[in-house]
Amino acid sequence: MTAQGYVALTPDSLPGRLGVLSVLRERVGPSDSWQVREVGDGNLNLVFIVAGSAGQAVVKQALPYVRLVGESWPLPLKRSFFEYNALIRQEARDPGSVPAVWHFDEAQAIVVMEYLTPHVILRQALIAGRRVEGLGQRLGEFCARTLFRGSDLSMTAAAKKADLALFAGNVELCDITENLVFSDPYFDAPMNRHTPGLEGIVARLRADLSLKVAAQHLKLAFTSRAETMLHGDLHTGSIMVTDTEAKVIDPEFATYGPMGFDVGMLLANFLMAHFSQPGHEAAKGDRAAHQDWLLSVVETIWQVFVAEFSQLWRTERRGILYQASLYEDQGHALAAEQALADVLGRIWVDMLGFCGVEMHRRILGLAHNADFERIEDERRRAACEARALAMGRQLMLGAGSMPGIGTVTAMARRMDKEDHL
Repeated sequence: MTAQGYVALTPDSLPGRLGVLSVLRERVGPSDSWQVREVGDGNLNLVFIVAGSAGQAVVKQALPYVRLVGESWPLPLKRSFFEYNALIRQEARDPGSVPAVWHFDEAQAIVVMEYLTPHVILRQALIAGRRVEGLGQRLGEFCARTLFRGSDLSMTAAAKKADLALFAGNVELCDITENLVFSDPYFDAPMNRHTPGLEGIVARLRADLSLKVAAQHLKLAFTSRAETMLHGDLHTGSIMVTDTEAKVIDPEFATYGPMGFDVGMLLANFLMAHFSQPGHEAAKGDRAAHQDWLLSVVETIWQVFVAEFSQLWRTERRGILYQASLYEDQGHALAAEQALADVLGRIWVDMLGFCGVEMHRRILGLAHNADFERIEDERRRAACEARALAMGRQLMLGAGSMPGIGTVTAMARRMDKEDHL
C-alpha cells in the first residue's frame, strides 16, 4: 500500500471523516457529540481518543514515516495491516488479551478499537511504584497461548504457511528490529545515544568480541527461525493495565520468529524497571519492596509460561510438529515429555539472549525507556543503566549455563548492589 489517496487525520477532521461509520455511531454516539484529542506519544503513529454521548473509542492511524525521527525516515502505511491482522489472531488465540477491533481501513491505515479505561500504560504505572494484581500470571498466559497457538505445534501446515507468507511482508518494521536491536548498539551507529557517564562501559561492550558475535547469532535466529507469530515489540509500554487487569496493545511489529523472542523482550523490560528504581527513590531504599515485586513478576511470567505451554503441549498439540501419532498413540508419552523439555530448554536459552540484547538496545540505541529517561540526575541514571548493561552482557554470554529463573533474579539483586560505571 502506498500513500496515494492517504490523508492524515487531525482532531478537527476526524469527526467528518469517520462519523459515517455505523460502529462508531453505535458505540460512541453521533459525530456532532464527539470530542477528539490526540494522545499518541509513541515512536510511530497518530493515536486519538474519541469521546461522545454513548461512549469512547481509540482511533490509530499509521504515518508514512517514523514519528520519532520525522519525514527523513519514511515508513510504509501497510504496517497498520499487520497490526490489525496480529490483533485479531491474538484475540482468537488468547481471548480478552487485546482490545477489541471495531473497524479497519487499509487504504487510510486506520484501526478503530475499544478504548481501555481506566487503564494506563504499564511502564508509567511501574515508574510510579504501582502494582498490578495477577500481572505475571496474565502475561505468562498471553505469551504461552499466542506463541504456542501461532506455531506448527498447533496450526495446520497450510494455515501456518499462509500466515507466515502474510507476515513476511512486514519487511520495513523487521528491518528496524534487525538493525536497531541487534546491530546498532554494538558500534557507534549514527542514531545511537546514551547517558553521559556511560562512556567507559559502552567502550568495553563495543570492544567485546564475544558479545558482538552473540548479538549476531541472535539476529540470525530472529531472521531465520520462523517458529511462531510474534508480537514483535512486547514491552511494558505496549501493555495497558488497571490494578487487576492487563491488555496487550501495539503489535505492528508482528512477524514470524523464535518463540523466545517475545518472552525475552518482555522480561528485559521488567528487569530494566527493577534496575531503574533507585533513580526514582525519594529516600534511599524506599523502592526496595517494589524492586522485589518486579522480580517476582519476572519469575511468575516465566513459570506460568512454562506451565501453560506444557498444558497446551499435552492438550492442543495438533500441528505437524511432535505429533501425538508418533508419541502418545504409540504408547510413548514419556518421549513426548522429553521432547517438551528439550523445546522449553531451547526457548529458555533463546529467551535469555533476547532479554540481554533488549537491555542493551534500550540504553545504547535510538529508542530508550522512560524507566531510565525520567531519572533527572544523570549520574544516578548512568549508574542504574550501567547495571542493566552489565546484566544484559551476562545474559547474552551465559544463557547456556543459567539453570533457572531464580538464577536470573538472584543475579539482578546482586548486580543492583554493584558499581558498573
